[in-house]
Amino acid sequence: MRKFTSIIVLSFLISCSGIAQKSEKKIEKKYTIEKTASEWKKQLNNLQYYVLREAGTERPFTSPFNENKENGIYVCAACETPLYNSAYKFDSGTGWPSFDRAIINNVELDVDYKIGYARTELKCATCGGHLGHSFNDGPSNTTGERHCINGAALKFNKKI
Repeated sequence: MRKFTSIIVLSFLISCSGIAQKSEKKIEKKYTIEKTASEWKKQLNNLQYYVLREAGTERPFTSPFNENKENGIYVCAACETPLYNSAYKFDSGTGWPSFDRAIINNVELDVDYKIGYARTELKCATCGGHLGHSFNDGPSNTTGERHCINGAALKFNKKI
């Protein structure tokens, strides 16, 4: 009887862990623009590839967009999807271009656990390129959000 009970308990534990593993599988999202790694490497420079395709982070205070005060639209460096209007850019003092909001439907939110805890990752909704992260310490007189964006993930189109 003891052997039978042990077998039933063991079977139950195995079936529970199998179900738990299945529920943790991440569903791959399909993007409008998808390319192979080699295609992206041909199109992007090394820093852009590292940031956009490998979810890397550029060194702070290295992007020329930090000091850019011109009117225009910041677009994805990989696919040129409009991401941020310069009207919503602000100096956060962090060393990365910061915005209090994105162009609606062009930036998607994801969860990133790369440093051991959950952060809100920002991605281009068209190609899935990693842009940066969102924090709740932005300007309190607007959205309260700070979209901390890698300059290497952006191109700038000046308004004429």
